[in-house]
Amino acid sequence: MSAPSSVRLEERTWPEVETALENGRRTAIVAVGSIEQHGPHLPLNMDALDGDELSRRIAEELGDALAAPTIRPGCSGHHMEFPGTITVPPETLMDLIRAYCRSLDDHGFEHVVLVPTHGGNFAPVSTVAPDIAREIDANVIALADLDDHMALLNEGLRDAGIDYQEDVIHAGAAETAMILAIDEGSVRTDRLEAGPEGSISTARLLSEGFESITENGVLGDPDEATAEAGEAIFDAVTDAYVERIEAERDAVR
Repeated sequence: MSAPSSVRLEERTWPEVETALENGRRTAIVAVGSIEQHGPHLPLNMDALDGDELSRRIAEELGDALAAPTIRPGCSGHHMEFPGTITVPPETLMDLIRAYCRSLDDHGFEHVVLVPTHGGNFAPVSTVAPDIAREIDANVIALADLDDHMALLNEGLRDAGIDYQEDVIHAGAAETAMILAIDEGSVRTDRLEAGPEGSISTARLLSEGFESITENGVLGDPDEATAEAGEAIFDAVTDAYVERIEAERDAVR
């Protein structure tokens, strides 16, 4: 039987993971997603699908990494007015991230990369990463700059020739494009509805909930999305994140 081609940790047997570690695959990519509303046209697992795809692409691009199962759900209390959303307290999410990292460290991974794909998870990841780094031998790399992440998503839209900018990204052009690129059939194209555009108070979104800003759970215009733009977005984020991961790994060698 041929060697496994998938970089997804969960699709391998334990001997295959052991062999991968022995052969130098000692970086684990851990996406931190959510199960929450994304308007009337995107599935609740949008951020998890994003995490699955992004961690896979990063692992493949690095060439010596495996993509761990995406953590879900996340900190989504500001979406709870919309049915189906599942949220956990920040402390619970941070404990789960800590357990993930400890497990991977125990097995011999030398670098654990935390990649939040939901806005509400960036702060918990940033908070817990330094503590975990002091507790385990593995190097913990947290790619948890929300403004930078949204800038990369907008960069991908521009790279695809879409003259459209989203100040706060949720269920609009960028995220719809990403799901079109992953699985076009998951997008309810007959339910595309625009939401508020322009400057949005993130403080109000977090404190009062999304329903205080948008009735349908959407920010921006998903009708601007294309599958080609989704591919461009994944390319932009993957390239930027791989460059940062390689720099972080080189810094501790």
